[in-house]
Amino acid sequence: MAELKEQLQHDYEQLYPGLGEIIRTVLEEEEAKAWELSFFPHLFLPDLVEAHIATLGLEAAGTRHDNILAPAINACISDCFPAPARARESLNLAELNSVSLC
Repeated sequence: MAELKEQLQHDYEQLYPGLGEIIRTVLEEEEAKAWELSFFPHLFLPDLVEAHIATLGLEAAGTRHDNILAPAINACISDCFPAPARARESLNLAELNSVSLC
């Protein structure tokens, strides 16, 4: 989650220099909401932040990089659903994208 927040912070600060404190506040508020919604908050955080940013009259930074979520998803899966080491090592983002969580 920390890596995702850092990437979002970086992307929004690049787009809106000088608004770092506001962006940090938005990230903290939306992280709390994401944890209330799910045990997988990293799946919701980018959209929640984007929506909050829009209410401020600003445009989204467009942070939608698969490589940002992959480490967080793998860590979460490893923590929530322990599997033999060999099975975890073979888990990749392509397989995760093909799995429906709903």
